[in-house]
Amino acid sequence: MKKYTEIVKNVFTKSGLFIGAILLAGGLALGPSLLAGNEKDETAGAEGVVFSVKTARVEKRTLRAWLEVNGDIVSARQAEVFPETSGKLVRVNAALGAVVRQGDIIAAVDPSRPGMNYMNSPVYAPISGIVSAAPLSPGTTVGPGTAITVISANEGLQVNARIPEREIAGLAPGLEAEVSLQAYPGETFDAVVTRVAPVLDNVSRTKLITLAFTRNDSRINAGMFARLRINTRTYDDVLAVPSEAVVTKRGESAVYVVRSGETGTVAERRLLKPGVSLDGWTEAASLTEGEAVIVQGQQLLSGGETVVVRP
Repeated sequence: MKKYTEIVKNVFTKSGLFIGAILLAGGLALGPSLLAGNEKDETAGAEGVVFSVKTARVEKRTLRAWLEVNGDIVSARQAEVFPETSGKLVRVNAALGAVVRQGDIIAAVDPSRPGMNYMNSPVYAPISGIVSAAPLSPGTTVGPGTAITVISANEGLQVNARIPEREIAGLAPGLEAEVSLQAYPGETFDAVVTRVAPVLDNVSRTKLITLAFTRNDSRINAGMFARLRINTRTYDDVLAVPSEAVVTKRGESAVYVVRSGETGTVAERRLLKPGVSLDGWTEAASLTEGEAVIVQGQQLLSGGETVVVRP
């Protein structure tokens, strides 16, 4: 207050009695709060800034690279049904989805010609199974090379999928996969790649692969649409951190490890060696299992800051 009074006296001398009186009246009201504000700023500067962060542990994990594509459920054994003679399809005894046995008559063809009448020629089911393709309609002209329908065996279902050319590297029999079906959301069925086509389709630029289910399940039917998640690479027992913990600046990747310091809990910047980053996790071979890394709040850090870890 004494200091403020001296300032006012100077104003009185230089600017006159009237202005000095106004400043003196205002100073009596505001002076104490101004002086108190200066002291508060100095105290805040001494205390520093504490950053609130969230952490996760460095842990050993199995990292997997996945390829996601669509596929179709088909029978491992199926047969097209052909007539033995040419003529007009006059009758179809099996509709789509019908169960037939080998030797059943599923259609009839009239081989008659103008001026010549013949008995209808029966069409037999070559195997037992389910009619998996819509049969041709009666009245259609058919011949020995015309497939009337397709019969799929009841057992041995498999998945066919076409893989784009850019994704075929690493494809091989034995790769594991998870199959999702629209009929059973949230549930997956295990399968394994059994065959990879040796050539690429030059029209679609895709390669056909076949997968077999690891166990039979009556809920799976031929003709279903499938979503495949194929495991193309596996890295076992890798020290890893959540990918969100990694901060990349000027070409360097780093994480912030929480440790105890002289002033409390501090964030220590650690560089990461190049490694794999798969399925939301990043390899961190230079860290130690169990260390806590910051996964939220690290973007404003540079290393050495005091932090408080929130749940």
